[in-house]
Amino acid sequence: MDIRPLDKALSASPQIAPEDLPAIAAQGFRSVISNRPDGEEPGQPSAEDLRQAAEAAGLAFAHVPVVGGAISDQDVADFREALADLPQPVFGFCRTGTRTTTLWALANAGAQTPDHLIARAKSAGYDLGALRPRLEGAAS
Repeated sequence: MDIRPLDKALSASPQIAPEDLPAIAAQGFRSVISNRPDGEEPGQPSAEDLRQAAEAAGLAFAHVPVVGGAISDQDVADFREALADLPQPVFGFCRTGTRTTTLWALANAGAQTPDHLIARAKSAGYDLGALRPRLEGAAS
C-alpha cells in the first residue's frame, strides 16, 4: 500500500482491496473513508464490500464518493463531517489519492493557508497547485 500522511488525522492512498483492511488496522488506523464512486472502473471493489471488510477488521467506514474535477461545496461539507465523526487516524482513498487530498485541502481551507495546504499535499506527492484559487476563495 502507498500510504501518504496529510496530517495527524488523515492519510491518503490509491485504491485498496478488501484484503488490505486488516493491514490498515494493524498500522493503527481506526477508520477508512472512501472517496471513489462505485463502478468507476471495472473490477474495482464496491464500497459495500470495503465497508464489510473494514468493519470485520474493527475499522469504522464512511463513503463520500466524488467525481474528480467536479468536487462541490456539498462534497467538501460531507467530507468534513465524515472526518469529524470518524475515529482518528483516518485512512482515506480514491483511485490515486488525489481526490482525498483535494477534499482534505478544501475542508481545511480557512483554518490553514493555501500555501501550507499546497505544500503539505506536495510533500505527500500530490500537486494541488491548480486548486489555489479555490483555496484562496474558501479562506476569505
